[in-house]
Amino acid sequence: MDEIGLFEAIQTARALRRFKPEPVADELITRILDAAIRAPSASNTQNWAFVVVKDADQRRRVAEIYRRAFTLMTAMYRERKPAPHQSAAGYKRMMSAAEHLANHLHEVPVLIIAGLMIASAGFKPPAEDAQRVASARAIISGASIYPAVQNMLLACRALGLGSVLTTIHAYYNDDVRAALGLPPEFVTYAMLPIGYPQPGFGHGPVKRRPLSEVACLDRWGNSWRA
Repeated sequence: MDEIGLFEAIQTARALRRFKPEPVADELITRILDAAIRAPSASNTQNWAFVVVKDADQRRRVAEIYRRAFTLMTAMYRERKPAPHQSAAGYKRMMSAAEHLANHLHEVPVLIIAGLMIASAGFKPPAEDAQRVASARAIISGASIYPAVQNMLLACRALGLGSVLTTIHAYYNDDVRAALGLPPEFVTYAMLPIGYPQPGFGHGPVKRRPLSEVACLDRWGNSWRA
């Protein structure tokens, strides 16, 4: 297929949740993984790890866990309302697509679990800074894996594939860990279902709030107008 530019990929890489069951060539998965490891990581540790799930039985195991997690999530979000910028119809379409993915995850040809290999920290901060350090780690812990995940999403778009970043499996993370035989130091951060989009559910312009609503110049409240 024809190459597309970086900004076209960024502006058209929709979150896709409806896929054809046809297989994805290993060559393409390799290119997606290679894109992932070109991302930055904290202190250049490159401690990311990826599990590519292709085996049908393994996909069924992961899908069963995912459906339990999705049921839990929908129960918690039952009264959730659309965001201010969302229409009721748009929110309904998004949730319908999420439900479709949960019900058909076992049919998606490739699932990639993205995580970090995190060993027990040898450094102990001074007692007076322990809470400060713990709070910061909770905020920045994904900084070494989510850039890699975004690279994967853009690589999928460039290769004509679809995907979405989902974290719902984390509600039953121990079950996922057991199903995939993950070592204790492998902490999962995201799951990416990957496949060819179903007709009518492919990539297209990504709609977002205007920059003037989310970006400021020099101080809060001074909207970016350039």
